[in-house]
Amino acid sequence: MGPSFHAFLLYLAALSWGRHHLVLAMTTEEKAKTRDQILEMFDHAYGSYMKYAYPADELMPLSCRGRVRGLEPNRGDIDDVLGTFSLTLIDSMDTLVLLNRLDEFEEAVKKVIVDVRLDHDVVVSVFETNIRVLGGLLGAHVMATMLQQRQERMQWYKNELLAMATDLGHRLLPAFNTTSGLPYPRVNLRYGVLNPLSRTGTESNTCTACAGTMILEFAALSRLSGEPVFEGHARRALDVLWEKRQRGSDLVGTVINIHNGDWVRRDSGVGAGIDSYYEYLMKAYILLGDSVYLERFNTHYTAIMKYISQPPLLLSVHMHNPTVSVRGWMDSLLAFFPGLQVLRGDLKPAIETHEMLYQVTKQHKFLPEAFTTEFRVHWGQHPLRPEFAESTYFLYKATGDPYYLQVGRSIVDSLNQHARVPCGFAAVQDVRTGRHEDRMDSFFLAEMFKYLYLLFSEKEQLLFDIDDYIFSTEAHLLPVTLSTMHPACQGNASAVHPTAEEDLFTHSCPSTQTLFPNNPAFAKTIRDRYKYLLGAGGVYHTTPVREFELPLHDTGMEPVEFLKSMGISLSSGGALSGGQPDSPSQKGVYRLKLIAELTHTPEEEVIEPLAVQIISPPFLGRVVLTAGPAKFGMDLTKNEHGVKGSVVKSAPYTACSAITNAEELQGRIALAVRGECMFASKARRLQEAGVAGVIFIDQGTDSSSEGTPLFQMVGDGGSTSEISVPLVFLFSKEGQVLLDALEEHSSVEVLLLPRNKQLGQDIKKKDRPLVMNVNVRLADEWDLQAGSSGQLGGGIATVELVLEPEEQREESQGLGSSSTASDPSTGAQAEPSDSQQPCAQPAP
Repeated sequence: MGPSFHAFLLYLAALSWGRHHLVLAMTTEEKAKTRDQILEMFDHAYGSYMKYAYPADELMPLSCRGRVRGLEPNRGDIDDVLGTFSLTLIDSMDTLVLLNRLDEFEEAVKKVIVDVRLDHDVVVSVFETNIRVLGGLLGAHVMATMLQQRQERMQWYKNELLAMATDLGHRLLPAFNTTSGLPYPRVNLRYGVLNPLSRTGTESNTCTACAGTMILEFAALSRLSGEPVFEGHARRALDVLWEKRQRGSDLVGTVINIHNGDWVRRDSGVGAGIDSYYEYLMKAYILLGDSVYLERFNTHYTAIMKYISQPPLLLSVHMHNPTVSVRGWMDSLLAFFPGLQVLRGDLKPAIETHEMLYQVTKQHKFLPEAFTTEFRVHWGQHPLRPEFAESTYFLYKATGDPYYLQVGRSIVDSLNQHARVPCGFAAVQDVRTGRHEDRMDSFFLAEMFKYLYLLFSEKEQLLFDIDDYIFSTEAHLLPVTLSTMHPACQGNASAVHPTAEEDLFTHSCPSTQTLFPNNPAFAKTIRDRYKYLLGAGGVYHTTPVREFELPLHDTGMEPVEFLKSMGISLSSGGALSGGQPDSPSQKGVYRLKLIAELTHTPEEEVIEPLAVQIISPPFLGRVVLTAGPAKFGMDLTKNEHGVKGSVVKSAPYTACSAITNAEELQGRIALAVRGECMFASKARRLQEAGVAGVIFIDQGTDSSSEGTPLFQMVGDGGSTSEISVPLVFLFSKEGQVLLDALEEHSSVEVLLLPRNKQLGQDIKKKDRPLVMNVNVRLADEWDLQAGSSGQLGGGIATVELVLEPEEQREESQGLGSSSTASDPSTGAQAEPSDSQQPCAQPAP
């Protein structure tokens, strides 16, 4: 898709919608009011955690209690953030200082020092523990020493948090004991990785972000503690990722083997699995002053803008063939990227992508966890992620445009109206239904309130100069003076790969005057091109037909299909159907060789539900569980009789490592729980074990097909053509029915098929009597006149009554018929009344 086509899209958008008034600046009083509201919201969230959850790791805001690992139903790899170390408190400490909650901060530090232990026999995520716990301890230590040096408070503090951070750093180091230098994804805080008691160390893969998001925290720990071992290990991991990049495209994949460095998933984007790797290359240069990191970032950034960025979209491509897009959806984690582009000084694409994200957010109140390139919901969950607020803050700081204050205001309103509950703020299970989920992740307190508070604060209203600090990916504050107060890590001698094409901002900071000289409305000019990208956000104004040259051949199917996917229907040149070609009343119509009409694209994808029908005794087909389909594997809708088999639980239940009960699974339908790895990875392993089909069951306990819209399982970015077994997905409540049946009965046989083809459905329909409401009245004078003039029956439903001989009535017993012709002999007809609408409905 060439740049000329993008220019056409921009031109189309610009012509379709007129100019709008500039956003009025928010008054000082309005900003103060919003800032006070943000403080109250934080107090509500933090106070609820301390009241109902502490010392647990997280708050369950719907249950009003703490989430303790092992006492609540297992959620799979989500629970790897829980280490029995009061996670939310540690993650929130430097937020308390920024929001001027100094009494609460001092009390929190004392609680952490006295109550928190880091030596529990628990397996945790190396990545999450680093950014949340180690970063939280370091950020709080930096804040404590800053307050101490001002002699305002914390005079009793003796670097206890730094000592805890150093202890935790040593507990994470065993994860780096690999031949490549890339860390294991999990570590046991007491026993490390390779100890027989560690219950980990069998993993062979990790994500790029997991291995590449250690340098800020580990380097800060080295320079504050004087122990260089931490920075050395983090730097080595980055060196490996850099060396393993695809040299032709300068892109990296999403998942890599920690032992041999081979790429396991070769899809490349800026969202989940890669995101903070790019972020930490840029921020490592800012924090540590090492130009190697900047050179690497600039090389990757050039590749991103060449292959991944198609403004306003950020797509995922194949790292070895980057002209090929590997999926039709984007995840919400990429919302951080406009903020990173601001740090690099590339404001135009940052404004474009942020505006696209804002339009999606306005449509659904929150940013869905994933959405398609047609801006439909792909995964509806929203766990109160802060990345969109982060980019909003950075764009406001760079542009000073009050528009971004209005965006921030909308975030505050949505949180209060749709996420606030009596015991905190609850994640949204699906943005389409608004149903809550019983979780409030620690990053909500660590990040969201920092960015919102800063957005509505003037510099002089803060306790310290925020520009003296860099934000980690968890928004923990690390001082940029680290690059001068301690020496750099020795031995960073990896070769610099020169940037192929350097631009104005390769080695400089953003300057709006340089980018957009003498144009204070530059941000609005860019945004307006995407203002109605989703067909929402304002009144649709009619536009007369205009002629302009389309810079592509009419037969170019790629742009034609792309326009159709955006809700723009195309037809060949000529008169417009249903109207004159030059009529000024045509909406959004542009006539040239192609006629483009803006139309509304339905948000929802039509997903045909599948069914898991339990057919073995004593169920005999009476239990039918609604299931979701997959975009790969056998298409059950084309299988006339479905797939039948006995169900067996996979071992391991996650199916994310070698299957140990393959003999038992042979020819059976496997049960596997969602989480820890991709659906496609599970399916490949189980297919190799010889299963006849796979039923995936959701984690947790509260999801159901009644309360959550069905979705289609997607692949892992690679080819899924080799997967041929049928795959279905059950939400947790339906899955529990099947698990209970399996536990109670020694053998359970099921049938996998489309919901509308379930066994016995045709018989049931045939046995049901046809019910019909009929209203009969005598024809009046108007009816007779209408009948004679040919108007009868034009808009009135009629029923023909036929008298039958006795023997024919017996033969036709139980059957019903209707007709739309009036009785020619009498003109009598059946007409629906207000209370009795004509219908034919099955008996319940």
